[in-house]
Amino acid sequence: MKLAEALQEKILIADGAMGTLLYSYGTDQCFEELNLSQAEHIQQIHSAYIKAGADVIQTNTYGGNYHKLERYGLQDQVKEINSAAVRNAKLAAEKDTHILGTIGGIRSIRPQSIALDEIKRSFREQLYCLLLEGVDGLLLETYYDLEELSTVVEIARKATDVPIIAQVSLQEIGVLQDGTPIAEALGRLEDLGADVVGINCRQGPFHMLRSLESVPLPKHAFLSSYPNASLPSYSDGDLQYNNNAEYFAECAKSFIAQGVRLLGGCCGTTPEHIRAFSGALQNAVPITEKKIIAPEPKIEVRSKKIHVPEPLPSIVSARPSVVVELDPPKKLNTDAFMKGAQVLKDAGADAITLADNSLASPRVSNESLGHLIKQEIGARPLVHITCRDRNLIGLQSHLMGLHTLGLHDLLAVTGDPTKVGDFPGATSVYDVSSFELIEMIQQLNKGVSMSGKDLGESTSFSIGAAFNPHVRSVERAVLRMEKKIAAGADYFMSQPVFSNEKLLDVYEHTKHIQKPMYIGLMPLTSSRNAEFLHHEVPGIKLSDEVRERMAKVSGDKEKSAQEGIAITKSLIDAALELFNGIYLITPFMRYEVTAELTRYANEQAAKRAGGIHHVSNIIH
Repeated sequence: MKLAEALQEKILIADGAMGTLLYSYGTDQCFEELNLSQAEHIQQIHSAYIKAGADVIQTNTYGGNYHKLERYGLQDQVKEINSAAVRNAKLAAEKDTHILGTIGGIRSIRPQSIALDEIKRSFREQLYCLLLEGVDGLLLETYYDLEELSTVVEIARKATDVPIIAQVSLQEIGVLQDGTPIAEALGRLEDLGADVVGINCRQGPFHMLRSLESVPLPKHAFLSSYPNASLPSYSDGDLQYNNNAEYFAECAKSFIAQGVRLLGGCCGTTPEHIRAFSGALQNAVPITEKKIIAPEPKIEVRSKKIHVPEPLPSIVSARPSVVVELDPPKKLNTDAFMKGAQVLKDAGADAITLADNSLASPRVSNESLGHLIKQEIGARPLVHITCRDRNLIGLQSHLMGLHTLGLHDLLAVTGDPTKVGDFPGATSVYDVSSFELIEMIQQLNKGVSMSGKDLGESTSFSIGAAFNPHVRSVERAVLRMEKKIAAGADYFMSQPVFSNEKLLDVYEHTKHIQKPMYIGLMPLTSSRNAEFLHHEVPGIKLSDEVRERMAKVSGDKEKSAQEGIAITKSLIDAALELFNGIYLITPFMRYEVTAELTRYANEQAAKRAGGIHHVSNIIH
């Protein structure tokens, strides 16, 4: 009996985890390569699941794609590994065993970590390897990103008539990580041609059953469920799952009551768990009707205990605005910082922007200082947030805290690598890229967490993004800008520019960009400062003319400072002709300098308010 016919008639028991058993046997390497080097071992695991009652087994190919095999230097063995996996499954299979060719999701919890074109290429390569070996069906499992799974289902459906099982993974009950309800997602996959739709991984039986309560019986497809054994614990460097086979037996009939037609196991499950499912469902009959429990409606509730300040109007106004950066201190005394913030506010700064441990050196948190300057002196804080220091959990918690404090203006940046800072051996996290961080913030603006959970209310962050004009290819930097706009960036702040020529170059390359640009300007303090920035600071290059001007006053502290201010004022004049805003970076806490430049920028902007100026006048 073919797989499609068997699904029509009865409930099928699938196998459990492959990686869990390989890991427990002491194998901690590329599990897919073991199809070649330890074929008998793989066959024994397949046989153990079949003896436990599995009607359906999956090939050991979850990570058998080019992208994942590349981590082990095995990217050129995609065909050999996948072909061997199918042969191993066939050698272990009995007369009525159905073999699924497994292809796992690539994007995981980082939706934009891999380009869709790369996913398509990698998927097709693995798909054809499995189909050529004659699998009975395809199992597309552990897909967090619905766009990715929808794309590969379409590709698979066009390529073959064998049954396709398409399974998503949920971090929260009943919703995908982008907030899509599970019923809607499975319905979409059915419409694309999947024969079986369902859920696997991440959740144990309890949460997976709750997720299925809102899912109606498909019109033409069937439901599947592959729960994890339990929530994992972490001990002695290993993830460990409960050996709770009896509990699986108790849950088996509940899965059938939810309409599940294909029931297996994922992480932490063993032949014991599958034996429990099989034994409990020997005489089970598939249901044909189901009562749906609708998910709880989203209720917007603002806390009565914590007042969340409403956001100010957009930081970008009709006139050119001035944002001034003031670095949080490295020491605990914040008196000088607070005094500087007051001086800058009084000088007319529209916002004071605070870096997030710039140059990877620990400082007083910009979150706390942003709150203080807003509360105590009424300044508008613009808080940087990097990908370097926090994992996804920490990032979301941090963003929720910023919202609670009423800090709504953000600059999302990658962050300098730890190697340049005070602790070069510290770990750079980089769970997400700056693009993904922007998307994450925009998702919070919709009231949805990165796991898809309803947050009860929406954040209202304005999102700035960085632009670096000091790169080999400005065109590529502009493409990154466009990608950030697609992710949800509201405006841009550039690395400091030190010449009129570079200002015009940036303008010519970015004038088609519709989002506002704050052009970065930083007053030089000495010739040594200029040479250090030019030669040693990533992302900054000075013109020969500027370096020569600073060199002529080398050794005279006062003249050096005045020359640095004069250079910056001339750049302000040019920048006001071209850009929406000025981004002044305070050197070495010399806030008096940036206060003078802030006043100058505002004065010049006021003079230009009714005038007409031309780009051609900038370079003399």
